[in-house]
Amino acid sequence: NRKHARLKYTIEDRGVDWFRAEVERRANVRFEPARPFAFTGNGDVYGWQRDDRGRWHYTLFVENGRIRDTGPRQLLGGLRAIAAEHDGLFRLTGNQNLVISEVGDAGKGRIDDLLERHGIANESGASALRRHSMACVGLPTCGLAMAESERYLPALIDRLEALVAGRGLRDVPITIRMTGCPNGCARPYIAEIGLVGKGPGRYNLYLGAGFSGERLNAPYRENIDEAEIVAELEPLIDAFAAGRRADEHFGDFLVREGFVRRVDTGREFHGSAAA
Repeated sequence: NRKHARLKYTIEDRGVDWFRAEVERRANVRFEPARPFAFTGNGDVYGWQRDDRGRWHYTLFVENGRIRDTGPRQLLGGLRAIAAEHDGLFRLTGNQNLVISEVGDAGKGRIDDLLERHGIANESGASALRRHSMACVGLPTCGLAMAESERYLPALIDRLEALVAGRGLRDVPITIRMTGCPNGCARPYIAEIGLVGKGPGRYNLYLGAGFSGERLNAPYRENIDEAEIVAELEPLIDAFAAGRRADEHFGDFLVREGFVRRVDTGREFHGSAAA
Protein backbone atom coordinates (compact mmCIF):
# COMPACT_ATOMS: atom_id res chain seq x y z
CA ASN A 1 0.00 0.00 0.00
CA ARG A 2 2.03 2.96 -1.28
CA LYS A 3 -0.16 5.49 0.55
CA HIS A 4 0.81 3.81 3.82
CA ALA A 5 4.47 3.14 3.02
CA ARG A 6 6.16 5.50 5.47
CA LEU A 7 8.00 4.87 8.71
CA LYS A 8 5.69 7.28 10.51
CA TYR A 9 2.73 5.02 9.72
CA THR A 10 4.56 1.94 11.01
CA ILE A 11 5.28 3.68 14.30
CA GLU A 12 1.71 5.00 14.48
CA ASP A 13 0.31 1.48 13.90
CA ARG A 14 2.70 -0.50 16.11
CA GLY A 15 3.98 1.99 18.68
CA VAL A 16 7.44 3.18 19.74
CA ASP A 17 8.09 0.24 22.09
CA TRP A 18 7.45 -2.29 19.33
CA PHE A 19 9.66 -0.36 16.90
CA ARG A 20 12.51 -0.07 19.42
CA ALA A 21 12.37 -3.80 20.18
CA GLU A 22 12.28 -4.70 16.49
CA VAL A 23 15.33 -2.58 15.68
CA GLU A 24 17.22 -4.06 18.63
CA ARG A 25 16.36 -7.58 17.50
CA ARG A 26 17.28 -7.09 13.85
CA ALA A 27 20.44 -5.02 14.44
CA ASN A 28 21.57 -6.99 17.51
CA VAL A 29 22.00 -3.81 19.54
CA ARG A 30 20.62 -2.56 22.81
CA PHE A 31 19.44 1.04 23.12
CA GLU A 32 20.00 3.07 26.25
CA PRO A 33 16.89 4.46 27.98
CA ALA A 34 15.49 7.54 26.27
CA ARG A 35 16.87 10.82 27.62
CA PRO A 36 14.77 13.98 28.04
CA PHE A 37 14.83 16.46 25.15
CA ALA A 38 13.10 19.64 24.08
CA PHE A 39 12.84 21.50 20.79
CA THR A 40 14.39 24.93 21.25
CA GLY A 41 14.72 25.93 17.61
CA ASN A 42 14.96 24.59 14.08
CA GLY A 43 16.02 27.75 12.26
CA ASP A 44 19.43 29.08 11.30
CA VAL A 45 21.44 31.52 13.41
CA TYR A 46 22.37 34.24 10.93
CA GLY A 47 25.61 36.15 10.84
CA TRP A 48 28.98 35.37 12.36
CA GLN A 49 29.49 32.59 14.89
CA ARG A 50 32.85 31.54 16.31
CA ASP A 51 33.59 27.93 17.21
CA ASP A 52 35.80 26.64 20.01
CA ARG A 53 38.76 26.39 17.62
CA GLY A 54 38.63 30.10 16.91
CA ARG A 55 37.29 29.70 13.36
CA TRP A 56 34.46 31.91 12.08
CA HIS A 57 31.28 30.83 10.25
CA TYR A 58 28.86 33.22 8.55
CA THR A 59 25.30 32.00 7.91
CA LEU A 60 23.94 33.89 4.91
CA PHE A 61 20.24 34.26 4.14
CA VAL A 62 19.42 32.89 0.66
CA GLU A 63 15.76 33.44 -0.17
CA ASN A 64 14.23 30.07 -1.09
CA GLY A 65 17.74 28.72 -1.74
CA ARG A 66 18.02 30.49 -5.11
CA ILE A 67 21.44 32.02 -5.81
CA ARG A 68 21.10 34.77 -8.42
CA ASP A 69 21.70 38.46 -8.96
CA THR A 70 18.55 40.56 -8.47
CA GLY A 71 18.91 44.32 -8.56
CA PRO A 72 21.18 45.60 -5.80
CA ARG A 73 21.41 42.17 -4.19
CA GLN A 74 24.20 40.55 -6.24
CA LEU A 75 24.15 37.13 -4.57
CA LEU A 76 25.67 35.12 -7.42
CA GLY A 77 28.40 37.66 -8.15
CA GLY A 78 29.08 38.19 -4.46
CA LEU A 79 29.51 34.52 -3.70
CA ARG A 80 31.74 34.15 -6.75
CA ALA A 81 33.94 36.96 -5.41
CA ILE A 82 33.98 35.40 -1.93
CA ALA A 83 34.91 32.00 -3.39
CA ALA A 84 37.92 33.60 -5.05
CA GLU A 85 39.12 34.88 -1.66
CA HIS A 86 37.91 32.15 0.68
CA ASP A 87 40.04 29.08 1.40
CA GLY A 88 37.53 27.39 3.71
CA LEU A 89 34.20 25.70 3.03
CA PHE A 90 30.70 26.52 1.84
CA ARG A 91 28.00 24.57 3.68
CA LEU A 92 24.30 24.26 2.85
CA THR A 93 21.77 24.34 5.70
CA GLY A 94 18.49 22.48 6.06
CA ASN A 95 16.68 25.82 5.71
CA GLN A 96 17.94 26.66 2.20
CA ASN A 97 20.66 29.01 3.45
CA LEU A 98 24.45 29.01 3.08
CA VAL A 99 27.28 28.99 5.62
CA ILE A 100 30.61 30.54 4.66
CA SER A 101 32.62 28.32 6.94
CA GLU A 102 36.12 27.89 8.37
CA VAL A 103 37.09 31.56 8.13
CA GLY A 104 40.18 32.84 9.93
CA ASP A 105 40.48 36.19 11.67
CA ALA A 106 42.34 37.65 8.70
CA GLY A 107 39.66 36.59 6.21
CA LYS A 108 36.66 37.76 8.22
CA GLY A 109 37.09 41.44 7.39
CA ARG A 110 37.57 40.75 3.68
CA ILE A 111 34.38 38.67 3.55
CA ASP A 112 32.45 41.36 5.43
CA ASP A 113 33.59 43.88 2.84
CA LEU A 114 32.50 41.65 -0.06
CA LEU A 115 29.11 40.98 1.56
CA GLU A 116 28.48 44.70 1.92
CA ARG A 117 29.86 45.58 -1.51
CA HIS A 118 27.48 43.14 -3.23
CA GLY A 119 24.46 44.03 -1.04
CA ILE A 120 24.06 40.53 0.37
CA ALA A 121 24.83 40.95 4.07
CA ASN A 122 21.95 39.72 6.21
CA GLU A 123 21.42 43.28 7.43
CA SER A 124 20.64 44.46 3.88
CA GLY A 125 16.90 44.92 4.33
CA ALA A 126 15.25 41.50 4.73
CA SER A 127 12.57 41.45 7.43
CA ALA A 128 12.36 38.74 10.08
CA LEU A 129 9.35 37.31 8.24
CA ARG A 130 11.33 36.97 5.01
CA ARG A 131 14.37 35.51 6.79
CA HIS A 132 12.10 32.80 8.22
CA SER A 133 10.44 31.94 4.91
CA MET A 134 10.91 28.85 2.76
CA ALA A 135 9.45 27.53 -0.48
CA CYS A 136 9.82 24.52 -2.74
CA VAL A 137 10.47 25.04 -6.46
CA GLY A 138 6.78 24.57 -7.38
CA LEU A 139 5.58 25.37 -10.89
CA PRO A 140 7.00 25.21 -13.50
CA THR A 141 9.99 23.18 -12.30
CA CYS A 142 8.30 20.34 -10.41
CA GLY A 143 6.04 17.91 -12.24
CA LEU A 144 3.96 17.34 -9.11
CA ALA A 145 3.28 21.01 -8.39
CA MET A 146 -0.18 22.47 -8.81
CA ALA A 147 0.77 26.08 -8.05
CA GLU A 148 3.69 28.52 -7.97
CA SER A 149 5.86 28.54 -4.87
CA GLU A 150 9.50 29.67 -5.06
CA ARG A 151 8.83 32.30 -7.72
CA TYR A 152 5.68 33.62 -6.01
CA LEU A 153 6.32 33.63 -2.25
CA PRO A 154 8.67 36.66 -2.31
CA ALA A 155 5.93 38.78 -3.89
CA LEU A 156 3.39 37.66 -1.29
CA ILE A 157 5.86 38.47 1.48
CA ASP A 158 6.18 41.98 0.01
CA ARG A 159 2.51 42.50 0.89
CA LEU A 160 2.74 40.78 4.28
CA GLU A 161 5.86 42.77 5.20
CA ALA A 162 3.81 45.94 4.87
CA LEU A 163 1.25 44.49 7.28
CA VAL A 164 3.75 43.45 9.96
CA ALA A 165 5.86 46.59 9.61
CA GLY A 166 2.81 48.81 10.04
CA ARG A 167 2.08 47.08 13.34
CA GLY A 168 5.59 47.21 14.77
CA LEU A 169 6.31 43.54 14.02
CA ARG A 170 8.97 43.86 11.31
CA ASP A 171 11.67 42.34 13.52
CA VAL A 172 9.44 39.69 15.10
CA PRO A 173 10.24 36.26 13.58
CA ILE A 174 7.29 34.39 12.06
CA THR A 175 7.81 31.21 10.06
CA ILE A 176 6.05 31.15 6.69
CA ARG A 177 6.43 28.34 4.16
CA MET A 178 4.85 27.60 0.80
CA THR A 179 4.73 24.52 -1.42
CA GLY A 180 3.21 23.85 -4.79
CA CYS A 181 1.50 20.63 -3.70
CA PRO A 182 0.56 18.68 -0.54
CA ASN A 183 3.84 16.68 -0.55
CA GLY A 184 5.20 19.59 1.47
CA CYS A 185 8.87 19.61 0.45
CA ALA A 186 9.41 22.98 2.21
CA ARG A 187 7.83 21.61 5.42
CA PRO A 188 4.76 23.91 5.42
CA TYR A 189 2.95 21.86 8.05
CA ILE A 190 5.33 22.99 10.80
CA ALA A 191 5.17 26.67 9.79
CA GLU A 192 3.24 29.25 11.76
CA ILE A 193 1.83 30.29 8.35
CA GLY A 194 1.71 27.41 5.89
CA LEU A 195 0.51 27.69 2.29
CA VAL A 196 0.02 24.60 0.11
CA GLY A 197 -0.82 24.82 -3.59
CA LYS A 198 -4.32 23.75 -4.58
CA GLY A 199 -4.31 25.02 -8.17
CA PRO A 200 -2.82 27.90 -10.18
CA GLY A 201 -2.87 30.93 -7.91
CA ARG A 202 -4.81 29.16 -5.14
CA TYR A 203 -3.64 27.74 -1.82
CA ASN A 204 -4.78 26.05 1.36
CA LEU A 205 -3.87 28.09 4.44
CA TYR A 206 -2.60 26.40 7.62
CA LEU A 207 -1.92 28.25 10.88
CA GLY A 208 -0.67 27.74 14.41
CA ALA A 209 2.44 25.54 14.29
CA GLY A 210 5.13 25.92 16.92
CA PHE A 211 7.92 28.31 15.99
CA SER A 212 10.55 25.68 16.79
CA GLY A 213 8.82 22.88 14.89
CA GLU A 214 7.53 21.14 18.01
CA ARG A 215 3.87 21.36 16.95
CA LEU A 216 1.94 21.02 13.68
CA ASN A 217 -0.32 23.71 12.29
CA ALA A 218 -4.02 23.21 11.58
CA PRO A 219 -6.06 23.66 8.38
CA TYR A 220 -7.61 27.14 8.45
CA ARG A 221 -8.91 28.07 4.96
CA GLU A 222 -9.08 26.12 1.72
CA ASN A 223 -8.56 27.09 -1.92
CA ILE A 224 -7.99 30.84 -1.52
CA ASP A 225 -6.14 33.34 -3.70
CA GLU A 226 -3.69 36.10 -2.76
CA ALA A 227 -6.33 38.69 -1.92
CA GLU A 228 -8.09 36.20 0.36
CA ILE A 229 -4.80 35.12 1.98
CA VAL A 230 -4.00 38.72 2.90
CA ALA A 231 -7.59 39.37 4.03
CA GLU A 232 -7.49 36.31 6.31
CA LEU A 233 -4.10 37.15 7.80
CA GLU A 234 -4.58 40.89 8.35
CA PRO A 235 -6.99 40.69 11.33
CA LEU A 236 -4.89 37.92 12.88
CA ILE A 237 -1.76 40.06 12.62
CA ASP A 238 -3.71 42.97 14.11
CA ALA A 239 -4.78 40.81 17.04
CA PHE A 240 -1.24 39.50 17.50
CA ALA A 241 0.21 43.01 17.59
CA ALA A 242 -2.37 44.12 20.15
CA GLY A 243 -2.52 41.05 22.38
CA ARG A 244 0.71 39.07 22.27
CA ARG A 245 2.49 38.30 25.49
CA ALA A 246 6.17 39.05 26.00
CA ASP A 247 8.26 36.99 23.54
CA GLU A 248 5.15 35.04 22.45
CA HIS A 249 5.32 33.60 18.93
CA PHE A 250 2.57 34.03 16.35
CA GLY A 251 1.59 30.35 16.26
CA ASP A 252 1.40 30.13 20.05
CA PHE A 253 -0.76 33.26 20.14
CA LEU A 254 -3.20 31.86 17.57
CA VAL A 255 -3.62 28.67 19.58
CA ARG A 256 -3.90 30.45 22.92
CA GLU A 257 -6.55 32.84 21.62
CA GLY A 258 -8.55 30.05 19.97
CA PHE A 259 -8.13 31.13 16.34
CA VAL A 260 -6.92 27.60 15.55
CA ARG A 261 -6.85 24.37 17.48
CA ARG A 262 -3.66 22.84 18.84
CA VAL A 263 -2.25 19.96 16.76
CA ASP A 264 0.47 17.88 18.43
CA THR A 265 0.30 14.66 16.39
CA GLY A 266 -0.46 13.70 12.82
CA ARG A 267 -3.68 11.89 13.73
CA GLU A 268 -5.09 15.20 15.00
CA PHE A 269 -4.28 17.15 11.83
CA HIS A 270 -7.59 16.84 9.98
CA GLY A 271 -10.58 18.32 11.72
CA SER A 272 -12.39 21.59 12.32
CA ALA A 273 -10.43 24.81 12.07
CA ALA A 274 -11.57 26.25 15.38
CA ALA A 275 -9.97 25.34 18.70
